[in-house]
Amino acid sequence: MSTTIVTPPFFLHCSLNSRRNAHVDAYSKKATSFCLNFAGSPFPGGRKLTPSSLALRAPPLPRRPLTLRASTSADTAVVETADQSSDVCFRETFLLKRPVKVEGKITIRLVNGTDEENWQLSVGCSLPGKWVLHWGVTYIGDVGSEWDQPPVEMIPAGSITVKDYAIESPLKKSMLTEGEDFYEVTIDFNTKSSIAAINFVLKDEDSGSWYQHRGRDFKVPLTEFVRDDDNVVGTKTGFGIWPGALGHLSNILLKSEGSDMQEENGNNEVKAEKLQNSCLEGFYEEHSVVKETLVDNSVTVSVRQCPETAKNIVSLETDLPGDVIVHWGVCKGEGRMWELPEKPYPSETALFKNKALRTLLKRHEGQSGSSGSFALDFDLTGFVFVLKLDENTWLNSMGKDFYVPLAGYSAANNQDSETRSGNVSQKDETITAYTDGIINEIRNLVNGISSQKTKTSKNIEVQESILQEIEKLAAEAYSIFRASVPSFTEDVVSDVRPPVKISSGTGSGFEILCQGFNWESHKSGRWYTELHERAAELSSLGFTVVWLPPPTDSVSPEGYMPRDLYNLNSRYGNIDELKSLVKKFHEVGIKVLGDVVLNHRCAQFKNQNGVWNIFGGRLNWDDRAVVADDPHFQGRGNKSSGDNFHAAPNIDHSQEFVRKDIKEWLCWLRDEIGYDGWRLDFVRGFWGGYVKDYLDASEPYFAVGEYWDSLSYTYGEMDHNQDAHRQRIVDWINATGGSASAFDVTTKGVLHAALERCEYWRLSDDKGKPPGVVGWWPSRAITFIENHDTGSTQGHWRFPGGKEMQGYAYILTHPGTPSVFYDHIVSDYRSEISALISLRNRNKIHCRSTVSRGPTLFAADIFRANK
Repeated sequence: MSTTIVTPPFFLHCSLNSRRNAHVDAYSKKATSFCLNFAGSPFPGGRKLTPSSLALRAPPLPRRPLTLRASTSADTAVVETADQSSDVCFRETFLLKRPVKVEGKITIRLVNGTDEENWQLSVGCSLPGKWVLHWGVTYIGDVGSEWDQPPVEMIPAGSITVKDYAIESPLKKSMLTEGEDFYEVTIDFNTKSSIAAINFVLKDEDSGSWYQHRGRDFKVPLTEFVRDDDNVVGTKTGFGIWPGALGHLSNILLKSEGSDMQEENGNNEVKAEKLQNSCLEGFYEEHSVVKETLVDNSVTVSVRQCPETAKNIVSLETDLPGDVIVHWGVCKGEGRMWELPEKPYPSETALFKNKALRTLLKRHEGQSGSSGSFALDFDLTGFVFVLKLDENTWLNSMGKDFYVPLAGYSAANNQDSETRSGNVSQKDETITAYTDGIINEIRNLVNGISSQKTKTSKNIEVQESILQEIEKLAAEAYSIFRASVPSFTEDVVSDVRPPVKISSGTGSGFEILCQGFNWESHKSGRWYTELHERAAELSSLGFTVVWLPPPTDSVSPEGYMPRDLYNLNSRYGNIDELKSLVKKFHEVGIKVLGDVVLNHRCAQFKNQNGVWNIFGGRLNWDDRAVVADDPHFQGRGNKSSGDNFHAAPNIDHSQEFVRKDIKEWLCWLRDEIGYDGWRLDFVRGFWGGYVKDYLDASEPYFAVGEYWDSLSYTYGEMDHNQDAHRQRIVDWINATGGSASAFDVTTKGVLHAALERCEYWRLSDDKGKPPGVVGWWPSRAITFIENHDTGSTQGHWRFPGGKEMQGYAYILTHPGTPSVFYDHIVSDYRSEISALISLRNRNKIHCRSTVSRGPTLFAADIFRANK
């Protein structure tokens, strides 16, 4: 038996005039964006419509009143039709962008041109879009997979050059094809050239997607020497002077002949002659391609009150095809956190991780679309939701959740909100006027610098003073900006506020860092256990911080090609051994840095084009997490904010969901493992501002980034002035807001030249200061002479042999934070390094210590005098 409660009828399809009445306006409120608090993969879509377009875009809804029926089940609420009326207090239609995969074909055609020497390569695509052929050539005798630019006569009209290795040629709509879109570009070339192959990938500029062949570049071979590659096309026909079986026989003869001639001559002239003597055979191939396009749909949301039951009735109707699940929750009070409503729930509703509800909308019979209704209590202030089409497809409002205000919002609340907004606007006007004045001052100072450029070099000090003034003004403007960011607080604010936590990135300033591994440490399989036994020894030597190897599951055993970030069972040991090691270091007074690789990540699955860019594990990102300007991994994110690392997909840190997941992961590492800070790998690959965001969230005691690039050289000789090199490192530190330090690669390079050649004059810059980062920003400089990349078994940039202790004498008696390599600690240098650390501590040298500009002993002499 069930009880039926009749509510006054109300109509979903109302005119625009009815929406403007005073009663409706008292409660109506635009749906605002809201941030989703659940683990998923939302897809951006949707925008608000103007009132003039609302009636046109809203799908026709039935004019039927509703009845709320309490079911015999305590967990289910059923909404039915009735005959009485009620007024709509909210109604809005949102445009949705639904991703749909469309299949097409990439065509590759090689045909003979005007004669036997001139040929044409045509590449086309049957899918609509702004297609660009990104291509280059391989010349005979080239080694490796790098591209070169083709001769000028090969480049089609309308093309642009990409640095010194590639061409981008737009595909144009074919005039020969009727009834369907087809886009094509043609490249003319001569077989007498020294080109061995044409390489290309196809790029869709509308989406930023790249299309490859079996996960690699397409390669069209023009000679026999490149046919063995597994990414070549057109190999079925082969090369030959004659067609058919005779052509195959000619290939064999030519190959044999080429081998004999190469043995005799041993140079590339044979290959060039072979190219001219052999004839290409034309071919035509089709390769399937899948492109994701966006289709317009909409969802209409309306809210009505039912006074008899003290319920808000939220109705959703959409024209989305197939099953549509509403992933939803409610809000209480002013806070907009997702919460679960009281039962009963609508039918076809399931609980999701005790955080949200999922309701399957009822499909319309005989037509596309579905709808559903939700009965919610009056004391609730908001209804939040996203739409789920399948496991990988979520639709939301411009990257955020849909938020629907309920009738629980009063006109008074709206009025208070408007009053607060008015106050902020008035404050903003004052701030704007003041900051405009600062900007004008900065402009005048910049003009002052410009006028100084025409004068003599004696005015450098004047320019520096102007730059310092600009820096002060910029800092003042930034502090005003931060203070002007609106913050919504409770009406009653306590006079006592907690102290602001600051992440300095330098700890106390007296840290001495030990790199606790080398390139071979993973091979034992029990490195954490071995290091556990040395913890007390490292503490006795004077080390205060230890840097541990990357802890995550990785494609490479060393850990620098991470895959599943939450899987901490690595070649160095398991998660329990890692926890025990960190705990042991803490017991002996040593803080622990985790080596985190944030620039790139190895995928676990291929996309529909066979490219590895779909990630697994707890952070199961798709190709939106990969930067768009690396053609090897077909990312659908934005362009990279730094240099690309070509061995793995580079992560797009501009994506909000990526940053959110990384911050949660770092906080988890801190809380679960006990890390005190981070060593950040390959920070050249992404903007330092993202690092600041991560450090602000994880609040490390100590953080250091690896910004490693080449020093300045002239004709193979290292320049004395390395200001440009250290400036790049300082720029990165500055981008982090000074929240992280950086390895002083400049100082390492200068020590190489100074100690190897006894050119000690290099140890002072033009102003008498240390020539590295330690001379400009010592509190953010991590000095070192060797690490797992430069030394160990890799030896990419090994410190001059026999000069190691002179190098340590320098960095351990200078400002900055010194880092000592593990291999040197367990070598014959152990006692000497210990003596230098003791010397540093006795003299209370720290990262901000000053360096005297007068006559001084070289650090090695200081070391010898104190032995």
